[in-house]
Amino acid sequence: MLKKILPTIMVILAMPCAADALQYDMGRVSVKLTGYGTGGIIEPDFESTLFIGDWRARGQITYDASDNFKLGFVYAMDQAAVDKGNFSRETFGYVESKSLGRVEVGYTDSIARKLGVGLPDVGGLRINDRPLFNEKIIPDGPVIADTTLTSGRNAPRVNIVSKGGTPAQYGLSVAGFADDFDYTIDAGLKIRRPYGKVKTAYSFGASFMNRPRDFDNEVYTPGVTADWRAQISMGMNLQYNSWIWGITSRVIYDQNPIGPVSDGFVAGTGVSYDLLKYSVSLTYMFSDTGIWQHDVHDFKDNMLIASFRYKYSEHLDGWISGGTTSQTPFISAGMRVTF
Repeated sequence: MLKKILPTIMVILAMPCAADALQYDMGRVSVKLTGYGTGGIIEPDFESTLFIGDWRARGQITYDASDNFKLGFVYAMDQAAVDKGNFSRETFGYVESKSLGRVEVGYTDSIARKLGVGLPDVGGLRINDRPLFNEKIIPDGPVIADTTLTSGRNAPRVNIVSKGGTPAQYGLSVAGFADDFDYTIDAGLKIRRPYGKVKTAYSFGASFMNRPRDFDNEVYTPGVTADWRAQISMGMNLQYNSWIWGITSRVIYDQNPIGPVSDGFVAGTGVSYDLLKYSVSLTYMFSDTGIWQHDVHDFKDNMLIASFRYKYSEHLDGWISGGTTSQTPFISAGMRVTF
Protein backbone atom coordinates (compact mmCIF):
# COMPACT_ATOMS: atom_id res chain seq x y z
CA MET A 1 0.00 0.00 0.00
CA LEU A 2 2.76 2.47 0.95
CA LYS A 3 4.60 1.62 -2.28
CA LYS A 4 1.57 2.90 -4.19
CA ILE A 5 1.16 6.09 -2.15
CA LEU A 6 4.81 7.17 -1.83
CA PRO A 7 5.22 7.99 -5.56
CA THR A 8 2.23 10.33 -5.33
CA ILE A 9 3.77 12.10 -2.34
CA MET A 10 7.08 12.49 -4.16
CA VAL A 11 5.31 14.08 -7.13
CA ILE A 12 3.59 16.51 -4.76
CA LEU A 13 6.85 17.68 -3.22
CA ALA A 14 8.59 18.00 -6.58
CA MET A 15 5.94 20.21 -8.23
CA PRO A 16 6.75 23.90 -8.86
CA CYS A 17 4.70 26.71 -7.37
CA ALA A 18 1.55 27.89 -9.14
CA ALA A 19 1.14 31.42 -10.41
CA ASP A 20 -0.59 34.16 -8.42
CA ALA A 21 -4.34 34.65 -8.68
CA LEU A 22 -5.35 36.17 -12.02
CA GLN A 23 -6.70 39.68 -11.59
CA TYR A 24 -6.99 42.68 -13.91
CA ASP A 25 -7.99 46.18 -12.75
CA MET A 26 -8.89 49.04 -15.07
CA GLY A 27 -10.31 52.06 -13.34
CA ARG A 28 -13.64 51.11 -11.77
CA VAL A 29 -13.69 47.69 -13.44
CA SER A 30 -12.03 44.62 -11.93
CA VAL A 31 -11.81 41.08 -13.35
CA LYS A 32 -10.66 38.20 -11.15
CA LEU A 33 -10.23 34.47 -11.70
CA THR A 34 -9.69 32.06 -8.81
CA GLY A 35 -9.85 28.32 -8.38
CA TYR A 36 -8.09 25.10 -7.52
CA GLY A 37 -7.34 21.66 -8.90
CA THR A 38 -6.96 18.45 -6.90
CA GLY A 39 -5.71 15.10 -8.11
CA GLY A 40 -5.03 11.94 -6.14
CA ILE A 41 -5.79 8.32 -5.43
CA ILE A 42 -8.03 6.40 -3.06
CA GLU A 43 -7.88 2.76 -1.96
CA PRO A 44 -11.20 1.40 -0.62
CA ASP A 45 -10.61 -1.66 1.56
CA PHE A 46 -6.88 -1.19 0.81
CA GLU A 47 -7.33 -3.36 -2.29
CA SER A 48 -7.68 -1.41 -5.54
CA THR A 49 -6.14 1.98 -6.36
CA LEU A 50 -8.65 4.41 -7.92
CA PHE A 51 -8.10 7.94 -9.23
CA ILE A 52 -10.05 10.87 -7.77
CA GLY A 53 -10.15 14.41 -9.13
CA ASP A 54 -11.68 17.70 -8.11
CA TRP A 55 -11.51 21.27 -9.44
CA ARG A 56 -13.23 24.64 -9.36
CA ALA A 57 -12.87 27.82 -11.42
CA ARG A 58 -14.62 31.09 -10.50
CA GLY A 59 -14.67 34.28 -12.54
CA GLN A 60 -15.93 37.62 -11.19
CA ILE A 61 -16.38 41.00 -12.84
CA THR A 62 -17.10 44.04 -10.64
CA TYR A 63 -17.88 47.65 -11.40
CA ASP A 64 -17.62 50.33 -8.72
CA ALA A 65 -20.63 52.49 -9.55
CA SER A 66 -19.89 54.80 -6.61
CA ASP A 67 -18.08 54.84 -3.29
CA ASN A 68 -21.03 52.97 -1.76
CA PHE A 69 -22.42 50.78 -4.55
CA LYS A 70 -20.84 48.00 -6.56
CA LEU A 71 -22.25 45.91 -9.42
CA GLY A 72 -20.95 42.45 -10.21
CA PHE A 73 -21.37 39.22 -12.13
CA VAL A 74 -20.10 35.76 -11.10
CA TYR A 75 -19.75 32.53 -13.04
CA ALA A 76 -18.27 29.40 -11.45
CA MET A 77 -17.93 25.78 -12.52
CA ASP A 78 -16.61 22.80 -10.59
CA GLN A 79 -16.45 19.01 -10.47
CA ALA A 80 -19.51 18.77 -8.21
CA ALA A 81 -21.62 20.59 -10.83
CA VAL A 82 -20.28 18.36 -13.61
CA ASP A 83 -21.18 15.27 -11.57
CA LYS A 84 -24.76 16.54 -11.38
CA GLY A 85 -24.91 17.40 -15.09
CA ASN A 86 -25.30 21.14 -14.41
CA PHE A 87 -24.12 23.98 -16.65
CA SER A 88 -22.54 25.89 -13.77
CA ARG A 89 -21.80 25.88 -10.08
CA GLU A 90 -23.28 29.36 -9.91
CA THR A 91 -24.24 32.13 -12.36
CA PHE A 92 -25.59 35.34 -10.88
CA GLY A 93 -25.41 39.10 -10.84
CA TYR A 94 -25.42 41.26 -7.74
CA VAL A 95 -25.68 44.76 -6.34
CA GLU A 96 -23.72 45.49 -3.18
CA SER A 97 -23.88 48.41 -0.80
CA LYS A 98 -21.17 48.92 1.79
CA SER A 99 -23.70 50.33 4.25
CA LEU A 100 -26.68 48.06 3.58
CA GLY A 101 -25.68 44.65 2.19
CA ARG A 102 -26.04 42.67 -1.00
CA VAL A 103 -28.72 41.40 -3.41
CA GLU A 104 -27.94 38.44 -5.68
CA VAL A 105 -30.11 37.30 -8.61
CA GLY A 106 -29.45 34.14 -10.60
CA TYR A 107 -28.47 30.52 -10.07
CA THR A 108 -26.55 30.13 -6.84
CA ASP A 109 -26.64 28.57 -3.37
CA SER A 110 -29.18 29.79 -0.85
CA ILE A 111 -28.14 32.24 1.82
CA ALA A 112 -28.57 29.53 4.47
CA ARG A 113 -25.72 27.55 2.89
CA LYS A 114 -23.54 30.59 2.24
CA LEU A 115 -23.76 31.69 5.88
CA GLY A 116 -23.29 28.17 7.25
CA VAL A 117 -20.14 26.83 8.86
CA GLY A 118 -18.58 23.49 8.00
CA LEU A 119 -16.42 20.94 9.79
CA PRO A 120 -12.65 21.41 10.10
CA ASP A 121 -10.81 19.25 7.58
CA VAL A 122 -7.35 19.67 6.05
CA GLY A 123 -7.66 16.82 3.54
CA GLY A 124 -8.70 17.03 -0.09
CA LEU A 125 -11.88 14.93 -0.02
CA ARG A 126 -14.34 17.86 0.11
CA ILE A 127 -16.30 16.55 3.11
CA ASN A 128 -18.42 19.74 3.43
CA ASP A 129 -19.73 19.63 -0.16
CA ARG A 130 -20.64 16.29 -1.79
CA PRO A 131 -17.62 14.35 -0.45
CA LEU A 132 -15.27 12.85 -3.03
CA PHE A 133 -15.05 9.45 -1.36
CA ASN A 134 -18.74 8.96 -2.12
CA GLU A 135 -17.80 8.62 -5.79
CA LYS A 136 -15.81 5.47 -5.05
CA ILE A 137 -17.38 3.98 -1.90
CA ILE A 138 -21.06 3.14 -2.37
CA PRO A 139 -23.05 2.61 0.86
CA ASP A 140 -25.70 -0.05 1.42
CA GLY A 141 -28.42 2.54 1.90
CA PRO A 142 -29.22 6.29 1.68
CA VAL A 143 -26.71 8.66 3.31
CA ILE A 144 -27.06 12.41 3.92
CA ALA A 145 -23.53 13.30 2.93
CA ASP A 146 -22.84 16.69 4.54
CA THR A 147 -24.14 18.91 7.31
CA THR A 148 -24.54 22.19 5.41
CA LEU A 149 -28.11 23.01 4.40
CA THR A 150 -28.91 23.04 0.69
CA SER A 151 -32.04 23.55 -1.40
CA GLY A 152 -30.28 23.28 -4.75
CA ARG A 153 -29.01 25.87 -7.19
CA ASN A 154 -30.81 24.82 -10.38
CA ALA A 155 -33.64 27.36 -10.16
CA PRO A 156 -33.69 31.19 -10.37
CA ARG A 157 -33.01 32.59 -6.92
CA VAL A 158 -32.91 35.91 -5.12
CA ASN A 159 -30.59 36.25 -2.12
CA ILE A 160 -30.80 39.26 0.18
CA VAL A 161 -28.10 39.50 2.87
CA SER A 162 -27.00 42.17 5.31
CA LYS A 163 -23.55 43.72 5.05
CA GLY A 164 -20.52 41.74 6.11
CA GLY A 165 -17.90 42.69 8.67
CA THR A 166 -20.50 42.94 11.45
CA PRO A 167 -20.94 40.64 14.48
CA ALA A 168 -24.22 39.30 13.03
CA GLN A 169 -24.98 38.73 9.35
CA TYR A 170 -28.38 37.50 8.19
CA GLY A 171 -30.28 36.96 4.98
CA LEU A 172 -33.26 35.53 3.12
CA SER A 173 -33.54 33.50 -0.13
CA VAL A 174 -36.47 32.82 -2.47
CA ALA A 175 -36.30 30.45 -5.45
CA GLY A 176 -38.99 29.30 -7.90
CA PHE A 177 -39.85 28.52 -11.53
CA ALA A 178 -38.29 25.08 -11.05
CA ASP A 179 -39.18 21.72 -12.57
CA ASP A 180 -38.65 19.82 -9.31
CA PHE A 181 -40.44 22.08 -6.78
CA ASP A 182 -42.93 24.95 -6.66
CA TYR A 183 -40.84 27.33 -4.55
CA THR A 184 -38.38 27.35 -1.67
CA ILE A 185 -37.72 29.95 1.04
CA ASP A 186 -34.47 29.86 3.02
CA ALA A 187 -33.11 31.98 5.87
CA GLY A 188 -29.63 32.14 7.33
CA LEU A 189 -27.85 33.74 10.29
CA LYS A 190 -24.17 33.86 11.22
CA ILE A 191 -22.80 35.38 14.42
CA ARG A 192 -19.05 35.97 14.63
CA ARG A 193 -16.63 36.98 17.34
CA PRO A 194 -13.36 37.19 15.38
CA TYR A 195 -11.35 39.04 18.03
CA GLY A 196 -9.66 38.00 21.25
CA LYS A 197 -7.80 34.87 22.23
CA VAL A 198 -10.80 32.64 21.46
CA LYS A 199 -12.57 33.29 18.14
CA THR A 200 -16.05 31.86 17.50
CA ALA A 201 -18.60 31.62 14.71
CA TYR A 202 -22.18 30.34 15.03
CA SER A 203 -24.61 29.67 12.21
CA PHE A 204 -28.28 28.80 11.85
CA GLY A 205 -30.19 27.97 8.68
CA ALA A 206 -33.80 27.08 7.87
CA SER A 207 -35.50 26.08 4.63
CA PHE A 208 -39.04 25.33 3.43
CA MET A 209 -39.68 23.76 0.01
CA ASN A 210 -43.22 23.41 -1.35
CA ARG A 211 -44.14 20.27 -3.32
CA PRO A 212 -40.74 18.79 -4.23
CA ARG A 213 -41.02 16.47 -7.26
CA ASP A 214 -38.16 14.00 -7.51
CA PHE A 215 -35.94 16.71 -6.02
CA ASP A 216 -32.44 15.22 -5.83
CA ASN A 217 -29.56 17.27 -4.47
CA GLU A 218 -27.72 14.65 -2.41
CA VAL A 219 -25.17 12.00 -3.38
CA TYR A 220 -26.77 8.78 -2.18
CA THR A 221 -30.31 9.66 -1.10
CA PRO A 222 -33.11 9.20 -3.66
CA GLY A 223 -35.05 12.12 -5.08
CA VAL A 224 -37.94 13.19 -2.85
CA THR A 225 -41.56 13.66 -3.88
CA ALA A 226 -43.68 15.00 -1.01
CA ASP A 227 -46.16 17.67 0.08
CA TRP A 228 -43.29 19.76 1.44
CA ARG A 229 -39.73 19.53 2.78
CA ALA A 230 -38.36 21.41 5.80
CA GLN A 231 -34.71 21.66 6.85
CA ILE A 232 -32.75 23.24 9.67
CA SER A 233 -29.00 23.40 10.22
CA MET A 234 -26.82 24.60 13.07
CA GLY A 235 -23.09 24.92 13.45
CA MET A 236 -20.29 26.31 15.58
CA ASN A 237 -16.58 26.85 14.96
CA LEU A 238 -14.24 27.72 17.82
CA GLN A 239 -10.61 28.75 17.28
CA TYR A 240 -7.94 28.93 19.98
CA ASN A 241 -4.48 29.77 18.68
CA SER A 242 -3.81 27.09 16.02
CA TRP A 243 -6.63 24.81 17.18
CA ILE A 244 -10.05 24.81 15.48
CA TRP A 245 -12.99 22.79 16.78
CA GLY A 246 -16.31 22.54 14.98
CA ILE A 247 -19.68 20.91 15.52
CA THR A 248 -22.51 20.97 12.96
CA SER A 249 -25.86 19.28 12.30
CA ARG A 250 -28.63 19.19 9.73
CA VAL A 251 -32.20 17.86 9.97
CA ILE A 252 -34.47 17.09 6.99
CA TYR A 253 -38.20 16.32 7.22
CA ASP A 254 -40.50 15.39 4.32
CA GLN A 255 -44.28 15.57 4.72
CA ASN A 256 -46.10 12.57 3.17
CA PRO A 257 -43.21 11.36 1.00
CA ILE A 258 -43.89 9.04 -1.95
CA GLY A 259 -41.41 6.25 -2.66
CA PRO A 260 -38.06 5.63 -0.93
CA VAL A 261 -37.34 7.85 2.06
CA SER A 262 -34.57 10.44 1.90
CA ASP A 263 -35.05 12.51 5.05
CA GLY A 264 -33.40 12.20 8.46
CA PHE A 265 -30.46 13.91 10.10
CA VAL A 266 -26.68 14.15 9.95
CA ALA A 267 -24.38 15.48 12.68
CA GLY A 268 -20.64 15.84 12.88
CA THR A 269 -17.69 17.21 14.77
CA GLY A 270 -14.06 17.78 13.97
CA VAL A 271 -10.81 19.34 15.14
CA SER A 272 -7.76 20.61 13.28
CA TYR A 273 -4.33 21.94 14.25
CA ASP A 274 -1.82 24.00 12.25
CA LEU A 275 1.93 24.05 12.88
CA LEU A 276 4.06 26.02 10.43
CA LYS A 277 3.58 24.26 7.06
CA TYR A 278 1.85 21.22 8.57
CA SER A 279 -1.83 20.68 9.39
CA VAL A 280 -3.71 17.72 10.84
CA SER A 281 -7.42 17.09 11.39
CA LEU A 282 -9.84 14.47 12.68
CA THR A 283 -13.46 14.55 11.47
CA TYR A 284 -16.51 12.43 12.34
CA MET A 285 -20.04 12.41 10.86
CA PHE A 286 -23.08 10.28 11.62
CA SER A 287 -26.04 10.02 9.23
CA ASP A 288 -29.43 8.46 10.04
CA THR A 289 -31.91 8.34 7.15
CA GLY A 290 -35.56 7.32 7.46
CA ILE A 291 -36.02 8.01 11.18
CA TRP A 292 -39.39 9.75 10.67
CA GLN A 293 -40.97 6.82 8.80
CA HIS A 294 -42.10 4.12 11.23
CA ASP A 295 -42.95 1.56 8.54
CA VAL A 296 -39.36 1.33 7.20
CA HIS A 297 -35.99 0.60 8.76
CA ASP A 298 -33.74 3.63 9.03
CA PHE A 299 -30.20 3.43 7.63
CA LYS A 300 -27.27 4.56 9.75
CA ASP A 301 -23.82 5.44 8.48
CA ASN A 302 -20.61 6.48 10.29
CA MET A 303 -17.76 8.40 8.71
CA LEU A 304 -14.39 8.97 10.41
CA ILE A 305 -11.44 10.61 8.63
CA ALA A 306 -7.97 11.63 9.80
CA SER A 307 -6.02 13.92 7.45
CA PHE A 308 -2.53 15.39 7.14
CA ARG A 309 -1.56 18.29 4.88
CA TYR A 310 1.85 19.74 4.00
CA LYS A 311 1.90 23.23 2.50
CA TYR A 312 4.75 23.19 0.02
CA SER A 313 4.18 26.80 -1.05
CA GLU A 314 1.46 29.44 -1.08
CA HIS A 315 -0.25 27.74 -4.01
CA LEU A 316 0.73 24.09 -3.72
CA ASP A 317 0.12 21.51 -1.00
CA GLY A 318 -0.19 17.76 -0.58
CA TRP A 319 -2.49 15.72 1.64
CA ILE A 320 -3.05 12.22 2.99
CA SER A 321 -6.35 11.00 4.48
CA GLY A 322 -7.38 7.72 6.02
CA GLY A 323 -10.52 6.50 7.70
CA THR A 324 -13.74 4.62 7.17
CA THR A 325 -17.19 5.30 5.73
CA SER A 326 -20.12 2.99 4.97
CA GLN A 327 -18.20 0.23 6.81
CA THR A 328 -15.39 0.50 4.23
CA PRO A 329 -11.90 1.53 5.40
CA PHE A 330 -9.85 3.57 2.94
CA ILE A 331 -6.70 5.60 2.49
CA SER A 332 -6.24 8.47 0.06
CA ALA A 333 -3.51 10.89 -1.02
CA GLY A 334 -3.17 13.72 -3.48
CA MET A 335 -2.07 17.23 -4.31
CA ARG A 336 -3.85 20.56 -4.71
CA VAL A 337 -2.89 23.62 -6.76
CA THR A 338 -4.68 26.92 -6.10
CA PHE A 339 -4.66 30.15 -8.10
